Formats: sequence, structure tokens, C-alpha cells
Amino acid sequence: MKLLIKSIILMTLSFIITGCSVRNQEQSKQQSVENLLASMTLEEKVGQMTQIDFSVFGAQAPKGDDLIDQGKLEEALLKYHIGSILNTPSTPNNKAQTLQTWRKIMQTIKSVTAQSRLKIPVIYGIDAIHGATYIQNSTLFPQAINMAATFNPDLSVKEGEITARELRVAGLQWNFSPVMDIGRQPLWPRLWETYGEDVHLASVFGSAYIKGYQGDDFSSPDKGLTCLKHYVGYSYPFNGKDRTPAWISERMLREYFLPSFEAGIKAGAPTIMINSSEVDGIPGHANYHYLTTILRGELGFKGFTVSDWEDIKRLYTRDKLAASPKEAVKIAVMAGVDMSMVPSDFSFYELLLQLAQSGEVPMTRIDEAVTRILNVKFQAGLFDQQQTVPLTAEGNFATPEALEINQQAARESIVLAKNDHNILPLKKDARILVTGPTANLLSVLNGGWTFTWQGDDESLYPSDKLTVLKALQKKSTGKVTYVGGTAFADRIDIKKAVESAKNQDIIILCLGEKPYTEVLGNIDTLNLDQAQLDLANALLATGKPVILVTIGGRPRVITAQAEQAKAVILGFLPGMEGGEAIADIIYGDYNPNGKLPISYPRNTNDIVLYDHKPIEALEPNAYRPLYPFGHGLSYSHFETSDLAVEKDTYAMDESINLSVTVKNTGHLKGKEAVLVYINDVAASVTRPNKQLKAFKKVDLNPGQAEKLNFTLTPRDLSFIGVDLKRMVEPGEFKVLVGNETVVFTVKN
Repeated sequence: MKLLIKSIILMTLSFIITGCSVRNQEQSKQQSVENLLASMTLEEKVGQMTQIDFSVFGAQAPKGDDLIDQGKLEEALLKYHIGSILNTPSTPNNKAQTLQTWRKIMQTIKSVTAQSRLKIPVIYGIDAIHGATYIQNSTLFPQAINMAATFNPDLSVKEGEITARELRVAGLQWNFSPVMDIGRQPLWPRLWETYGEDVHLASVFGSAYIKGYQGDDFSSPDKGLTCLKHYVGYSYPFNGKDRTPAWISERMLREYFLPSFEAGIKAGAPTIMINSSEVDGIPGHANYHYLTTILRGELGFKGFTVSDWEDIKRLYTRDKLAASPKEAVKIAVMAGVDMSMVPSDFSFYELLLQLAQSGEVPMTRIDEAVTRILNVKFQAGLFDQQQTVPLTAEGNFATPEALEINQQAARESIVLAKNDHNILPLKKDARILVTGPTANLLSVLNGGWTFTWQGDDESLYPSDKLTVLKALQKKSTGKVTYVGGTAFADRIDIKKAVESAKNQDIIILCLGEKPYTEVLGNIDTLNLDQAQLDLANALLATGKPVILVTIGGRPRVITAQAEQAKAVILGFLPGMEGGEAIADIIYGDYNPNGKLPISYPRNTNDIVLYDHKPIEALEPNAYRPLYPFGHGLSYSHFETSDLAVEKDTYAMDESINLSVTVKNTGHLKGKEAVLVYINDVAASVTRPNKQLKAFKKVDLNPGQAEKLNFTLTPRDLSFIGVDLKRMVEPGEFKVLVGNETVVFTVKN
């Protein structure tokens, strides 16, 4: 007993000492920030708030990996005291660089910073949204929409860990990811950068990524810092086109769009990038209510905000909100923008300096922004030379473990939407015709932000990775015939494809989209282009069994073709290992288990989300997507049973414990994601027919059953009330899992 007491005392003392040590470190960092701020000139402070693109100091005629104009870099860092740089080198075409080039760039920047008076390090930002996208030979994962389709957040943690490590090998650290705005407008060309249409799913996956990327201390040599994008409402443009207005009420904002950002803040993200567009007539960069009242006052965000590309200028040039560029800077800074992605000149620095000197922007606001920026730099270990030494490539970059995790993520992200009469998996000796514009390109599997901004330069993709066609050829023991073009834009010879189909057992038809992102991905309709439809319809008319495979960032309308096809595989953007993952599923080397993180529309104007309101469930306004949220087939079969809650009645502050049993009733081992939904039966504000509140993915052998336990918190039962405050109302609630429903009551 004495030994036990002694152990407890020692453990308690250890916790106290550890806690004191952490507090002392934080106090020391805070004191360092205060001391540094006190010694800074106004010019140095304004410089910290300024972020420029690499092109500002990039060499006009680079030789080898000498991409920097030394004089221009010194001007930026020593004259303008620039605090942040972003982007991959812009010569040529903003493309991915080698590890050696990145290391040289970062070392050159550090060397110039060391010549400055206060030696404040630069924080360098990069869009590494599905792996280290601007580093050659890095591990490139499925895009976010696919990661969500895995319903396996452990994979998102691993993606974050691997991406952070690979960036740190290059000397990079600050990642403009993840996108926390939810994807509820399928036309939007950045839908694939989101984790889907559901609040809970996006919150879980974004938080998991941050956990993996940052760990418990993002100054660690193998970790980095994230940036939540794009606060807030950017993903819901009314007309579906990028950077166009959203009309989001305060209730909708708080119910659907703020919670995922709140989750990201709680997960520890220290930076946030601002919405490039406008909500309810107020541009994101001018919205004091969003940037200060809510973000700081309600959500408790302590880090710094950074503008998106040129968006402070656009308050004047595009939005006509400001009467001059100078007024645009004043509006943005006073609204709560801490750092300006200018990005191609020093205009923000010059104008803000004038505004501060005249008193139009008070020093208190300048000091507030700079304090936030310096705090993050200290937290990131940028002032510690030992912490910023790049990792060695060996064991940290493009490792076999990273490849294995990437392959698993790709496999789990593929959704088998239809499998008529179990036509899949195919026998490997089947004679197949492979055709369609997405069959033999790696770029279509990856999408935007891959080696280049648009991701459409096929010449940059590694030759050892497999397209869908090449993966099928590798696995097949029969004859694989290919009819296609040399580029996505080429029209495929329909007559030749139809003629070739006569001698085949199966047609694998690969349709979809070319790579794109942002404004260049705007479309006028979700319908596929006519050339693809003509090809599809001609092949379907042959009477040969067609396996329809779609690849692309949005759910393009395939209703007529899907109804005639024998099987439908929804690939979306499964990344560099996606071709092999699709072939694995077609031939049965992997049992599919992906589920849709969005509702797949039946028609281009029939956009109804899974968590629709009761009025949308009534005829003729019923929820009739081609494939619903959470849909996804397996080569096995799973059944849920024995759904139960601990008791029938709960107090408003109690958590609800529930259980359900899932069983593999098929003949193959497989994974199944069990989704738990809640329905608030009656409330003072209309509630969705159901909302996802929990999920777990299990791996079961044939005949194996497992009892799963879930805990729902009062927050899971809450909603935004009439007074725009989050609340739980007493009344009846339903829990829905599979085909089962159980009811409980909440009382005051």
C-alpha cells in the first residue's frame, strides 16, 4: 500500500512538473513575442503582415535550380521586411520542384533573413492539398472528397502525417489545407476539395487531418501547421460558379458552415484563409461580423488570418466596396485580416504604412495582427534553427509505408454504386474493351493542385504509375482492347469502338472530367459533354454488358447511362494509386467499401441534399437522387440488428449511449461503415429528416458479427434556435441505423 501511495505521489508530482514546464514555455514564448514587438519599427510590423508570391523575386531567366533573383529577394526581405512567402516557383508555369531545389530555395531565404536587423523568420505557405503536391515524386493521396468516401478517418490522420513529413524534408512547413467549408453545391468547381455535404463528416475528417499533420506540437521536426479554408461560406455559391455570391442566412451559417471551422479550431489549426467571395452582400475580406465578432469572440480563434489571392485589392477592383486601393486595405485590416496575400507587389505594405502613419489604422490593430503572426511563428519553432533543419529524405519521403497507406486510401475511396446480377468482379481472363476519355490519363485521377495549379500537364506525371487502362492490362490474363484518343479533348472514334465491342465480353467505359480547379473549372450544367454521351449511348446500344466508371471532381449526370449499365463505379479523384485501385475492384482483388459523402443527383437541376427538410420529402419534392448519401455496395453483404439505447428518457445535459450489431452475412471478408443518424421529431425550427452524428468502420470475416457502441452528446441533439442560439429542446428523438429505428425522449 505504501508503495502504491508513493507511486501516486510521484506521478502527481510528475504531472505538476510537466504542467509547470509547459506553462513556463508558453510564458517564455509570450514574453519573447512581447519583447520582439516592442523593438520593432512600424515598417517591420507592416512587413510581417505582408505575404508575396515567389514570382516577386523569381529569376527572369533561371539557370538550373538557381530560380531566385538575389537582389529582388534582398529587397523584399531587407527593405520591405516581408514576413511571408507563398507558392511554388513560377518559372516555368508554377510547377513542382525537386527536393534539392526546394531545400536550396528555403536556405537562400533563411540566409537573407539572417541579414535583417531582427532576423524574424519568413513563414512559407504552400498548397499541399492531397500530399506534397509541389514536390516531385511525393506521395499524392486521393483528394478530400475521396478521403471522405472512405469513412475511415484513420486514413486522414495518416495522410496528414505523411504530407507533413514530406514537406519538412523539403524545408516547407505551412500548408494551405484542409478545406473545411462543406460541399453542398455540386456545380462548384472546388467541390472535390471538400469532405462532402455533411457537417459531421467534414468536421471529423478535417480534424483527423489536422491531428496527423500537426500532432501535439507542430514545431516538431516531422510536423507542420495547417490553414483552414476558406472561412466562411465560400463553397455555397448560388449559381455554382467559383468566386460568386453566396446567400446564406445567419441560421444556415451557424447550422451548416461554422461547425466544421469550429472543429478545426478546436483541433488546433493556427491559421485561417478567408473566403474569396461574398456572403449576403459582404465580401469575406470586409466582414467584421464573421472575422472578428464570430471568429474571435465566439469561436475563440487565437491564430492569424490570411487573405486569399489578391482579395484585398479586389475590394476595390472587383467588389466596388472601396473607393480606392487604400480604402480597401483599411477595410480589410479593420475587419480582421491579419496578413495580406498581396501577392505580386508591395502595394499592401505601402498603403498600410500610410494608413498607420496617418492614424486611420490604429497601432493597436497593427500590434494585434503582428502579435498573432509572431505567436504562430514561435509556436512553429521558426526561431529555432534546430527545429527548422529539413528532415533527411531517407525514411521520410515517398516511403514504402506511405505508398501502402496511399494504396489503401485509394481502394477504400472507390464507390461501387451498382452491380446488377453481381456482374462484378470480372474474371481476369474476360475479353474487355476499355474506352472513354478518362481511361488512360493519370491527370484525371488526381485533378487540380497536382504538380501544377490546374493539374492538367500529363507530361509531369510519373511513368511508373498506372492509369485505369494500364492497371487493367497489368492484372488481366485475357485480351484487353483499347480504343481512345491521345488527349482528353480528342473525340474517340465511336464507329471503331462499336466495331471492336463485337469481339469482347465486357465494355469498360470510362467517362468524366478533365482536371481543373477554381474559376477555370466553372461549368454551365452537370450534364456530360455530348461527345461522351454519344460514345456511351452507342456502346450501350450494342447490347454488350457495360461497366461504367466515372472519374472527376463533381457528380456529372449519368442517369440514363447508369440505368442501362450493368455496373457503375464512382471513382471521383482517387489520386496517384487510383487506377490500380479501380482495377483491383473490377477484378475482385479488393472488396469495395467506399460510401458516397454527397448525394449523387439524378438530374442537373434536381439538387436535394440528404439532410433535407420535411417539406422537401413530400411529393413532388421527394429526395430522389440517383444514389443517396452514404450509398456504396460491397461484394459481401452486411446487416445491422439490435439497435438500442440505454434508456427511454434522458435529461437535456445527458449523453446517450447506444449500441448496434453489424454482421457480415456474405461469403467474403469485407469492411462496412455503420452510419448513425438522428432525427429531432418536432422542434421550434424545422429539423432535417436525419443528420449524421456518428460512424464507425469495421472489418468483418464471413459470418462474423460485432457489437458497436456509440455515444451521442447533447451537442449532437442541438440546433440553432429561433434566437440564433444553439439549444436542445425537450421532446422525442429518433436514432436511425440501416433499416432500424429506436426512439428516446429528452426532458427538462
